[in-house]
Amino acid sequence: MHGYGPMPQQPTTSRPSPATLTTVRVILVALTVLSCGLLGWAPMLRLAIVTRRPRDWFLLVVVIALNIGLFAFIMATPDDPDQMSDAAALFMMLWILGLLAGVITYYLYAEIRHYNTLGAPAPYGTPVHPAPPLPYQQQHLAPHQQPQQHQPQLQPQQHQQPNPYTAPTTPPTPTPAPQRLDQVRAELDELSDYLRKGNKDSRDGEGR
Repeated sequence: MHGYGPMPQQPTTSRPSPATLTTVRVILVALTVLSCGLLGWAPMLRLAIVTRRPRDWFLLVVVIALNIGLFAFIMATPDDPDQMSDAAALFMMLWILGLLAGVITYYLYAEIRHYNTLGAPAPYGTPVHPAPPLPYQQQHLAPHQQPQQHQPQLQPQQHQQPNPYTAPTTPPTPTPAPQRLDQVRAELDELSDYLRKGNKDSRDGEGR
């Protein structure tokens, strides 16, 4: 479930200035060289704290073990250099040189690469403003928004305009049948003849 309000932002790791990084590197490398590798764990400890990677912590443990072994080997050799065999002296020199070269080279390479991935440092005194959080509604409604489907628009029906060049057609008028008129006229003539004949017969009867 989503909570109300903007989500908290994770803090970003700031990069020190180049002068600070150079000073720290020079001091750690000088301590490692002057101690003949016995303080080689110091730059590895700083590297593990800065990068926070499991591999750097594992290498720190390895360097500490090598430093303890080197210290024990030096303590076991006689104090008089003339009594030390050439093989023991060569082995101790190779051990010291290998430890110095490995620790210094890996420390400088890993730390420079780590800070290069962080980007250039911000100018001194320039405040870093975090990005403004998105509104609550925009954060929770943006993933659920779907593209609106365009509904087809109904086009209005186009009325067909009359063609002015065509003459309008009038329905045919019914014409009276001539036969019907002749029949009616003949019946009227017969009726008038019958009436005349009846009037004539009545007059003849009265005269007798």
